[in-house]
Order: sequence, then structure tokens, then C-alpha cells
Amino acid sequence: MAYYITDACAKCGSCADTCPLGIITEGEEKYVIDADQCVECGACASACPLEAIEQE
Repeated sequence: MAYYITDACAKCGSCADTCPLGIITEGEEKYVIDADQCVECGACASACPLEAIEQE
């Protein structure tokens, strides 16, 4: 189950900085995780100060 970023995202970039695969990119409203490449390591969720990253 891949991770995804909810609307609570404040676009701080913490998740993108910690993703070991570099698959998190900045979108218009929030950051976006490429679900097809996500290996479910959870690094992004641990780094998010707003707990805006959940697992599908």
C-alpha cells in the first residue's frame, strides 16, 4: 500500500527531502508521491510535521 499526501500538506518539503527514491514532487496545491514507485518505507510519513501523509 503506497503512501499519499493529504490536503493537510503545507508544502514544507520535508517529505521530499527524506524520500530515498526521490519520487516526491511539488504539485500546485501539495506535494505528490508517485504511487507506482513508492516502496512503502515510511520515511516521508515520519518526516512530515503535520502528519499529512497516510498509507492507502
